[in-house]
Amino acid sequence: MLKNQFQRHQKKIEQISLDALVPQNHLVRKIAKVIDFEFIREAVAPLYCLNNGRPAEDPVRLFKIMLLGYLFGIPSERRLVQEILVNLAYRWFLEWD
Repeated sequence: MLKNQFQRHQKKIEQISLDALVPQNHLVRKIAKVIDFEFIREAVAPLYCLNNGRPAEDPVRLFKIMLLGYLFGIPSERRLVQEILVNLAYRWFLEWD
């Protein structure tokens, strides 16, 4: 019976913003306040072709992903992607829904 109650509770849907869930003193918030990562987009623009092939991933987001791995000691890219999927602060920092 307890299992049934737990399963019903897990199906409940709530809406809340990532911004409300990430603590104000989290490291990623501090970084986002002091660093404007847009300089990366300009720096790598000559390396991308605008009219050939499929669209590239956002270079700013790619840089931020690698920065998260470095800052939080995540040694592999596969593990980093797994962490991003479940860590709301990381998703907020990357501006992923």
